[in-house]
Amino acid sequence: MNNNFEAFYGLPREVKFCTRCTMSNQRPSSVKEFKSTSQDKKPTIEFDQNGVCAPCRYAQMKEKEIDWKEREKELLDLCDRYRSRDGKYDCIVPGSGGKDSAFTSHILKYKYKMNPLTVTWAPHQYTDIGFKNLQNWIHSGFDNILFTPNGSVHAFLTKMAFLNLCHPFQPFIIGQRMIGPKFSIMYNTPLVFYGENQAEYGNNIEENFKPKMDLSFFEGSKDLNDLYLGGVSAQELVNEHKIDQKDLNPYLPIDMNELVKSKTEVHYLGYYLRWDPQECFYYASENTGFIPNTERTEGSYSKYSSIDDKIDPLHYYTTFIKFGIGRSTYDSSQEIRNNKITREEGIALVNRYDAEFPQKYFKEILDYMKISEDKFWEVINKARSPHLWENRNGQWHLRHQVS
Repeated sequence: MNNNFEAFYGLPREVKFCTRCTMSNQRPSSVKEFKSTSQDKKPTIEFDQNGVCAPCRYAQMKEKEIDWKEREKELLDLCDRYRSRDGKYDCIVPGSGGKDSAFTSHILKYKYKMNPLTVTWAPHQYTDIGFKNLQNWIHSGFDNILFTPNGSVHAFLTKMAFLNLCHPFQPFIIGQRMIGPKFSIMYNTPLVFYGENQAEYGNNIEENFKPKMDLSFFEGSKDLNDLYLGGVSAQELVNEHKIDQKDLNPYLPIDMNELVKSKTEVHYLGYYLRWDPQECFYYASENTGFIPNTERTEGSYSKYSSIDDKIDPLHYYTTFIKFGIGRSTYDSSQEIRNNKITREEGIALVNRYDAEFPQKYFKEILDYMKISEDKFWEVINKARSPHLWENRNGQWHLRHQVS
């Protein structure tokens, strides 16, 4: 791993915190994961001259500048164009049965009279509550395809992503984002609905005003030397690590010719309906049997977000190490923007929970990745940027904290 973290991610040297939420300017934006290497410089969240982050500015726009009745009319028109008249599937909804996908699929089917096929990219390792919510979702009235990639290959890619990028969630993110359009092609069902646009949380604010995802996001080189998984080229995986090329198919980008031929369109439901994660939770609980955890999630105070995969807590711990941004920062920033808590409450929650280590599934995840605890801490400590962390008397401390 590259020890020069600032070169590794290209993070701003001066750490700033949003004046309205708890997010810092170290938050990276979403990128094409199958191009990620340890040398990449990631784009980061934008702050305006008043120190307000782009997601907070967009949250204000959602309240004051967007005509949501007009947006819903656009959704009705879209559904009318694609709605099946003969019982065939008329849209694809990727998801896990969590609050967001449950809300998306249920409201499309039962309010807007669509006939969605739900498709699920399996978690690394299901939690008990995650699998129960998947079953509750299906039994609330949905056809579902659970796609599980080759288990040994997926575990190996997770290990490589952790060792090379300190990003164990990368293989899941790739699959989750690609499964919608891939099944659109397979089932000749052009319309795909994801929930909210990632721009709501940190990408370029202008992306929020586009109802569709740019299909180029799913496109990539056909040359295995130019495709990266787990921080190494796909060709290296084949040649040096003896991964059969056909077992990499689920992770590879989509042929643009196939996307164009299938007339696939990937839409964000959050463009048409005002997106509020907590309201999605209430809706899913009432309509699909979604149930939260009985205990709060490690690293945060919430009980209902990202609870289906045992590796989720570790993923957020790695973002805390790499960017100084833990799970409580993500959760509190979102809830501040949606007027669920105050910034002062958010700061207190971040200071209390952000640094919490995810102990519950730690040993299981080490076994899953086949790495030792010593190796784990070696990778973690190499990923600490000196502009974010300092070691005092053998203990690591963040240099900057929200206040």
